[in-house]
Amino acid sequence: MTRIGIVGLGFMGYTHFEGARDISGGKVTAFATRNTAKLSGDWTSIQGNFGPPGGQVDVSDLKCYSDYKELLADPDIDLVDVCLPTDKHFDVVMESLAAGKPTLVEKPISVDPEQAKQMVAAADKAGVPLLVAHVLPFFPEFSFAAKAIQSKEFGKLKAGHFKRVICPPDWSNDMSDFRKLGGWGIDLHIHDNHFIAHACGKPDAVFSTGLLQDGFVNHVHTSYVYGSDGPAISAVSGGIAAKGLAFGHGFELYFEDATLLFDAGTYGGEWVVNRPLSLVASDGSVTAVDLPEGDKWCAAFTQELQVAVNHLQGQPAGPLSSNLALDALNICYAEAKSIQDGTIVPV
Repeated sequence: MTRIGIVGLGFMGYTHFEGARDISGGKVTAFATRNTAKLSGDWTSIQGNFGPPGGQVDVSDLKCYSDYKELLADPDIDLVDVCLPTDKHFDVVMESLAAGKPTLVEKPISVDPEQAKQMVAAADKAGVPLLVAHVLPFFPEFSFAAKAIQSKEFGKLKAGHFKRVICPPDWSNDMSDFRKLGGWGIDLHIHDNHFIAHACGKPDAVFSTGLLQDGFVNHVHTSYVYGSDGPAISAVSGGIAAKGLAFGHGFELYFEDATLLFDAGTYGGEWVVNRPLSLVASDGSVTAVDLPEGDKWCAAFTQELQVAVNHLQGQPAGPLSSNLALDALNICYAEAKSIQDGTIVPV
């Protein structure tokens, strides 16, 4: 049984806690937070942008640490799950690796590419796994798309386009927070860069146009360069949508033998599926893809954590690979440079 200790009990820590309830071969046995109410099981202050709010939790069977260093020193913890704000990732991950703990850290691995490189190198030197919790490949529509691309079930992928947009959240004018997040080009759009690198392979270069704010990407249109043999991949992402479009994402994938479409988002406060995952066949038919339905709001996170637990038993890291996370971050910085210089930038 893999014993998981969660460091940080904000919304994402809570999400991982709930997601871990349904994994096989692992369970959360400890958590660390400085919040005294949460230490006693009062999680009612937790609220995110999806899923239910936190409530009262029975923590009697959990080790509850007010200092994360005590959790890192606990010999009964097999996997440290770091769910802190992004600017806190580096220090805690480096300490966790130095303690010899296999470590899972929320995305992005870091806002700073040099720190990210140090984290990956430290894991290699320590000989312990470092995994990065990029969850998008575990959502049903994107999981299906990645498998279709990699298996060539519908022939070779010839072209594709991805979308991920939000309106500015209430706190987005706080430039300090904006820098800590890495701008929407990292905090939001890194999902696309990670998924594209995961499903299609790392591109050779990018050409991007868009808007920079305080040196960070606020909105971007990117063409990913894969060479003359393709695929022709593009994406649009950013935080400049009007208030009524709180979130939107989707994709168009053009295979040799079919086209795959998906589009959904929060419009006027309501979740709207403009186009459920649909397969457009060469015979002219259009069918909705039959997807497995998760029993819970955190089902994708359960699958993500299952891969982490399985990796400790020798199975591949898959989308949780720290090198893949580093590639995604490097693509983000190449996009910013491309916007600034107006040139194609190698990745």
